[in-house]
Amino acid sequence: MALPLLMIVIGLIILVWSADLFVEGAAAIARHLGMSPLLIGMVVVGFGTSAPELSVSALSALQGSPGIALGNAYGSNITNIALILGVTALISPIAVHSQVIRKELPILFVVTLFAFGQLFDGELSVMDAALELSVFAAIMTWMVIQGMKKNDADEFEKEIEKELEEHAMSQFQAWIWLIGGILLLVVSSRMLVWGAVSIAKDLGVSDLIIGLTIVAIGTSLPELASSIAAARKGEHDLAVGNIIGSNLFNTLAVVGLAGVISPMTIPHEIITRDWPLMAILTLALFGMGYDRNGSGTINRLEGSVLLASFIGYTLYLINTVANA
Repeated sequence: MALPLLMIVIGLIILVWSADLFVEGAAAIARHLGMSPLLIGMVVVGFGTSAPELSVSALSALQGSPGIALGNAYGSNITNIALILGVTALISPIAVHSQVIRKELPILFVVTLFAFGQLFDGELSVMDAALELSVFAAIMTWMVIQGMKKNDADEFEKEIEKELEEHAMSQFQAWIWLIGGILLLVVSSRMLVWGAVSIAKDLGVSDLIIGLTIVAIGTSLPELASSIAAARKGEHDLAVGNIIGSNLFNTLAVVGLAGVISPMTIPHEIITRDWPLMAILTLALFGMGYDRNGSGTINRLEGSVLLASFIGYTLYLINTVANA
């Protein structure tokens, strides 16, 4: 078991690093091509922070480990809201001012409900997966249209502009980072999936549990790092925007791509345990993001509740394994 653990640790380290390279390279290239900061934040950064989940789930589906593919996607969504926003709010209460972010919150909740419609029959067919990818494409089109509108600068756009200025680079360097990030993502994903499958077999637990815990937390580390960094700089809308964008990608693109690669049977636990928690957390985030004054705040008390729910959920999963 020592070698699989080592592969997971090394794979996660490279995965986090390569995701950072990929995001910064892609954002810089988009900037050089004249894309607006708002569009970069809504599309490029959102895709980039979900690149680890996308690569790991696609590879898991190819290798016949649907539990890791699904657990990684839905587990990452739970981790993003409960752990990452919980920890971030404890560090600095998160105020949501961006109208763009506030428009995306109800979309995320509707997408979460839509995901249940794809799961409740216990099968994710190629048709189901293709429908998820189609909905994802429609939402991306809407985001592009929103990002191209000539409105007054949104708070989210201002924060993205600040980040782009801080990480400015030449177009040549940006392409090197982008290509290098993609290659390292593939290599690290292979290491992580191999290690996770090996540990699941050695411990005699389902790959779903491994996907929901080790893999989901690991692939969410880029969001954790970026959200904490954004909150410490006072870029609260960017912190929330990272999570919303990542969860949209995970729910539609990550699961959809995995399903197209390999249609799969949905474990009963996802329908009765994991999706309900994901839905409750998404609804909670929706509620926190709005108030009568036109903005919402995730305060430290709410952050502690989110974090406590993540700890309780993780302990429940561990107890499930222990009593199996």
